[in-house]
Amino acid sequence: MLGWSPVGEGGRVARRTSWWWEVACARVQGRAPQHLFHASLQVTTAGRRYDVELVPAWGTSERDRGAVAQGPVGARWLGRSRFFRYEVRTWPDRPSRSGTVHELSRDPDVVAQVLATAPQVPLLVWGRAAGPSGDIWSSNSFVSWLLAVVGLPTDVPPPDGGSAPGWTAGVEVAHLGFG
Repeated sequence: MLGWSPVGEGGRVARRTSWWWEVACARVQGRAPQHLFHASLQVTTAGRRYDVELVPAWGTSERDRGAVAQGPVGARWLGRSRFFRYEVRTWPDRPSRSGTVHELSRDPDVVAQVLATAPQVPLLVWGRAAGPSGDIWSSNSFVSWLLAVVGLPTDVPPPDGGSAPGWTAGVEVAHLGFG
């Protein structure tokens, strides 16, 4: 299942900095600011539920956070610091998040493919342009890349006319054959 959660649901820093970024982008593009959403996947296999998402590497001390890959934030060299790294996580048995959910497949083979493919994501620099459109690489890019690579629909918009920065980049990177 594809889940859409409001950006910053877990903390003020992400909510505020993302909103400031959206306001600046909206001004440059001559449009009204939109609500921002974070995509994640919830999959169940053999009776165990996993959240599959890309999140900051800092902020949790949980040992079993399901980290399967790490990439840099802002600039490749900054990724040497945990504060400028993201993690691709397949969190086991996480509580459900709030937000809109779309069921994309119940096929156990597809679920297995999602979990097996997540660690193969290209570890591009978060916040930098990726793909021909110039859209940024973000947590949403990871989810759309994963959906495209395993053959699931990527034309699932965020709720209420909101925006999912990076979604297009993930689809483009998948179609270019990365991963």
